[in-house]
Amino acid sequence: MELLTPGSGLLFWQFVVFIALVFLLGKMAWKPILSSLKEREDSIQTALDSAEKAKIEMASLKSDNEKLLKQAREERDIMLREARDAANRLHDQAKADAKKTADKIIEDAKAVINIEKQAALRDVRAQVATFSIEIAEKLIKKNLSTDKAQKEMVDGFIKDLKLN
Repeated sequence: MELLTPGSGLLFWQFVVFIALVFLLGKMAWKPILSSLKEREDSIQTALDSAEKAKIEMASLKSDNEKLLKQAREERDIMLREARDAANRLHDQAKADAKKTADKIIEDAKAVINIEKQAALRDVRAQVATFSIEIAEKLIKKNLSTDKAQKEMVDGFIKDLKLN
């Protein structure tokens, strides 16, 4: 059994070595390990804080982007509505102008037709008058070829003058 239980001297030296080891580790290893752990904890906390700030900023940016997108859509709708209204106004104005122009062309054409008709009627009257004079001249020459016929014609004219 002696092999199973250590001696008191061995226990003493083991205790002294353990205390020395703890003291040496406390002086040389624990402080740097604890300071590096503290630094790591601080850097992790800083990274978490930065991530939280970035998350909040992203949410804010997303909200701003949605507002800007909504505003841009509203402006686009307004611009499209105004463009449609302007196009309709231009269409109506062009239609009215075309109607006015067509009416003016029709009126001008009627006036030209009327003028041409009057000119044609004057030409026909002039030709009828010319033909009538020519026919009358031929008839008078034929009827008045003798002196007796000329005298009868003059007497007829005189009778007509007295009756009127």
